[in-house]
Amino acid sequence: MKAAVVNRAGASAQVEELPVPEPGPGQVLLRVETCGLCHTDIHAMNGDWPVAATFPLIPGHEAVGIVEGHGAGVTEPRMGRRVAVPWLGRACGRCRYCVDGRENLCVGQANTGFSLPGGYAEYLVADARFVVAVPDGVHPVDAAPLTCAGVTTYAAVKNARVRPDETVAIFGVGGLGHLAVQYARLVGAKVIAVDVTEDKLELAEDLGADHVVNAATGDPVAAIGRLGGADVAIVLAVAPEVTRQAFDALNRGGRLVLVALPAAGEFTLPVFQTVLKGISIIGSIVGTRQDLAEVFDLHAAGRTRVIAEERDLEGVNDAVQEVLTGRVPARLVFAHHTADLLPRQASPSSR
Repeated sequence: MKAAVVNRAGASAQVEELPVPEPGPGQVLLRVETCGLCHTDIHAMNGDWPVAATFPLIPGHEAVGIVEGHGAGVTEPRMGRRVAVPWLGRACGRCRYCVDGRENLCVGQANTGFSLPGGYAEYLVADARFVVAVPDGVHPVDAAPLTCAGVTTYAAVKNARVRPDETVAIFGVGGLGHLAVQYARLVGAKVIAVDVTEDKLELAEDLGADHVVNAATGDPVAAIGRLGGADVAIVLAVAPEVTRQAFDALNRGGRLVLVALPAAGEFTLPVFQTVLKGISIIGSIVGTRQDLAEVFDLHAAGRTRVIAEERDLEGVNDAVQEVLTGRVPARLVFAHHTADLLPRQASPSSR
């Protein structure tokens, strides 16, 4: 099989021929159809974070594929079923976080495309308990970004406990942000989208943002203030200054939701303002299997749109550069053009 392999932190990916993996006990073998390119993959490849990925690394945690093999003890998901393999490759299932529904906080978790082989490959083995069924009618090109970008922003909106009478500012409109705009609208919030490029702001408007702010041409804090301020600010951009801008744009009682993980990940907290304004700081890390199932159901019902462009795995390094230079409208998806990749139908507009 073809697989994109990163042999050491900071090295370019090399597309290699590798043996098709065998599913072990409790695992399934998937023929990968699609896998999204997430900025987290780039951080993992570069070794940007305090916790290092396992090298040699096959990146990719937005994998979607067809079940083609069962390991010992596995009967579900059935053969031929389309499933998604998310960031949460497995968790212990026994700790307090797993037991009370917060499996994404499990200390004993292992992560796809980071500590486990990921989806930048034609075949992938995964824990049968942690794959999530993709509903009929959800195209695999759409399903891939929903597997991380979708569930991550959906969970961020849930964790912020957004109310219909509130204003949500989305900082960063891209692979995650274009979906965050839609989830915030689905709960009835007024949405302000913030970015530094006009084409992404136009996309946000097309997806239903009530207001857009170009942070490259003016002060986003002042602009959001003129719009009445934000009750929730969701930070999806990795630029270090964005976190403080999001904090300063908050109204009293506001919630700052941190999602993006910049390489220089430090933020000086203004304690006086935090206390007097009653600001909450929330860290939101991906989501659970249940969250992902809900994300897929919303998309199957036509409530969301995924903006994605397909790429070939052979061009993996070029695709990474596209993301780093900001030339991507939303998400890039590596697609293996097999017989069951049907023509992609546009989902109904969320407007």
